[in-house]
Amino acid sequence: MANEEDVDALDGRRESADQRSDRNWNELLQETRIVQTGTQILSGFLLTIVFQPRFDTLTSFQHALYLVLVLLSTLTTALAMSSVVLHRRLFRRHQKGEVVRIGHRLLMSALCGLGLTMTGTVLLVFDVAEGARGGAVAAVGVVVVLVVLTLVPTAQALRGRRDPQG
Repeated sequence: MANEEDVDALDGRRESADQRSDRNWNELLQETRIVQTGTQILSGFLLTIVFQPRFDTLTSFQHALYLVLVLLSTLTTALAMSSVVLHRRLFRRHQKGEVVRIGHRLLMSALCGLGLTMTGTVLLVFDVAEGARGGAVAAVGVVVVLVVLTLVPTAQALRGRRDPQG
């Protein structure tokens, strides 16, 4: 049984700090797998564009945007993988709490990078297909959707935690 000083009174679980770190690390790994898959698929898509015949017809803006997106998707993929690298570097050094804390920050950065890469990719695709106005409208739409999907569930979860009745 966990010692009283190890119990987080706010989450209702009776677990030691080590048990909590292990659980949090496992949850972080599951989320990392999802983000890694998404960033790798998006990066792969972006990497194939340069080999398409129509690539030579891109405007200078589209070409620059494409190169920025390739760099951003590469950075995002690296961020998504870095928590695993961190774990490997600190494995068996009794640093699980630090790994979880830093891994959380790295994954949040990867999620921000993924959102930017998704928005930029939509901007590029719609700009090529529909022109600058279509690209701008589509990119703004993606930003709105991402913000709503991030803020609304978070606000509801926080409101639900304050009001246990529902």
